[in-house]
Amino acid sequence: MLNLDHFKNQLKNIVDTPENRSYLLAVSGGADSMVLAHCFKDLAVRFQIAHINYKLRGEDSDLDQKTVEGFCEKNDVKFHLYKVSEKDQKPEHSIQLWARELRYEFFRNVQREENLEFLVTAHHLNDQLETFIINLSKAAGINGLSGIPANDNHILRPLLNFTKEEIYEFAEENNIEYREDLSNKKNDYLRNKIRNEIVPKLLETNDHFLENFRKSISYLNQTKDFVQQQIQEIENRISVINKEYKVLSKNKLNVESDFVKFEILKKYGFNQEEEIPKIFKAENGSSFFSNDYRLIVNYDELVISKKMENGEWKPEEQNDDEILLMENFDFSENQITFNLENIIEIEQINKSFEWEFDAQKIRFPLRLRKQKDGDEFFPAGFSGKKKVSKFFRDEKISILARQKIWLLTDREDSVLGIIPFRQDRNFIATKDTKKTLKIR
Repeated sequence: MLNLDHFKNQLKNIVDTPENRSYLLAVSGGADSMVLAHCFKDLAVRFQIAHINYKLRGEDSDLDQKTVEGFCEKNDVKFHLYKVSEKDQKPEHSIQLWARELRYEFFRNVQREENLEFLVTAHHLNDQLETFIINLSKAAGINGLSGIPANDNHILRPLLNFTKEEIYEFAEENNIEYREDLSNKKNDYLRNKIRNEIVPKLLETNDHFLENFRKSISYLNQTKDFVQQQIQEIENRISVINKEYKVLSKNKLNVESDFVKFEILKKYGFNQEEEIPKIFKAENGSSFFSNDYRLIVNYDELVISKKMENGEWKPEEQNDDEILLMENFDFSENQITFNLENIIEIEQINKSFEWEFDAQKIRFPLRLRKQKDGDEFFPAGFSGKKKVSKFFRDEKISILARQKIWLLTDREDSVLGIIPFRQDRNFIATKDTKKTLKIR
């Protein structure tokens, strides 16, 4: 049953300390939203009201506006009005989608200008049932079948647990003026058809249908929360995060069910079921894009990065770091040892090394830098030369690890070694070497 105490409890269930918050109420003039406005008036909290006159129903639209405006004047509530005009370019089709986008843009603008924390709408249990049926027809999964959330992205719906009948009874008991939108009686849209034809037949099957549906939605939401918690635990177990990237273990994710794969990857915009198998079958280096994320297949990793504010993608390799290591060799010495331990960090690589160079073969100065396109060297222990990028691939060094790897180079920018993996054999000290440079 809807009364003020039950309404207060519902509001407390969906937002902490509701008496200390501020609200913008979306009020159309219908029974649902006028009851919502009446309840907020009696709560004595800070709220304002917004109304849109779509000019779709002639004089009826103006009377709706007058009803809402009259309530605000009578109760000293700040009233915000948006009247649709020719500049809004009303489409011939998809009126509902156009109207929804228009009103939410208006609501958000008012919230921002008036510094109002929450938008409040008058959705109720019958709306919840209609949405459930619509989503059921779309194979929406547990998220869709869980219905309309009571608190979603600072949009509150405190009437969700109350039926349309309870709202009408509350309006009558409290002499609340409201308007009926007769266009809701038409079956022009899917929701109206469900509301006018399907829901009445369902309600006839069981006197407690809506009450049982309310319980079912509650159970579904608890199930959804539990599933999401399990999904997050799996993701945490198979992922590594740094400032720029999220890295998922491809092999560990691949052994999970299709449901788990989909639930994890859809958070990054990869929500087409047919796309998921392609990601796991793709060749190394393949890229996939959603609206806001890029996914790169990198051996046993799925490397996910978010699009930067300027719309560009963070480069896979960062080559602008350079350190001057050694201007020249003091040839009065037979041997000089250079320890890199306090100069660079070699993250995620548990490997010590010591290289010996013939100092007389080196063209000083020596520098440390990151990889560039086209880099190649003559790796010790191998014949011929090899591209640095191919060396990384052969060693199965991940894209993220490559960014942390330093190359030792000379005056001609030749690669003398890839730290700490392999040095160039052309500069290695031999038994005939007179002047030795050790890098460790």
